[in-house]
Amino acid sequence: MSDPIWRKSTRSGTGGAGGEECIEVAALVAGRAIRDSKAPEAGHLTLSPGTFAQLIDRVKRGDLNL
Repeated sequence: MSDPIWRKSTRSGTGGAGGEECIEVAALVAGRAIRDSKAPEAGHLTLSPGTFAQLIDRVKRGDLNL
């Protein structure tokens, strides 16, 4: 498998002293990978397509305390 192509939201904000506060997402054969843009070397979380879709729906509805 080639290296995933990581994408950052165009809506990412900037934080105080830390700079950008964002996650990055990459498409994988098995679903989607999510990582912290400030610490990409820390690894990533892989979600199935269905679980990723549920996460996005919950974020859009405001169900999560982010």
